[in-house]
Amino acid sequence: MAKKGNKTGEWARRHMNDPYVKKATSQGYRSRAVYKLQEIDQQDKLIKPGMTVVDLGAAPGGWSQYVVKTLHGNGQIIAIDLLPIDPIPDVTFLHGDFQDELILAQLDELLAGRPIDLVISDMAPNITGVRSVDEAQFESLLDSVLYFCQQRLKPEGRLLAKLFEGSAAHAFRRAVKSQFKKGVVRKPDASRSKSREYYFLAGHHQPKN
Repeated sequence: MAKKGNKTGEWARRHMNDPYVKKATSQGYRSRAVYKLQEIDQQDKLIKPGMTVVDLGAAPGGWSQYVVKTLHGNGQIIAIDLLPIDPIPDVTFLHGDFQDELILAQLDELLAGRPIDLVISDMAPNITGVRSVDEAQFESLLDSVLYFCQQRLKPEGRLLAKLFEGSAAHAFRRAVKSQFKKGVVRKPDASRSKSREYYFLAGHHQPKN
């Protein structure tokens, strides 16, 4: 059995040799995940100047960096996370839980009545290693994302969320049908092939009365 230290070192070597990690470093992005969003954006024309975008679970900030660059100074990006994020020019950051009433009040004040065009979420719960526990935590997190959209995403708005193959993802995709008319699966090239990760893009939001 390989020692934990050896596994950690092997992961670090793979990470540093990852072409997307090298590309992100050379282009000034905070994580390789930016290229997942970029590919989906280019395929589905997600982000356009003039939009209001909310990035849930934004740390370390790579997705917000990409959004603000794509908006070209015309639009608004609000990032929310429990973890701190180093400042990003033209990105408004709220430090806290996006389910917390205080954070939501701050968000509503920033929006000043403007509708949210797009919600993006690259979040995942802390992994315990116990499959049933992890699936339950992820399902709860995804339910919270959908509730956020129900309350604040504009009619016909879109949601992009990270999923992992499993019961939580199946439950989420069933629940999406009650709020959105359309949904498609995306597996960008920057997602590692062995990973259970994929993305679900839901469109044509229909808020419940």
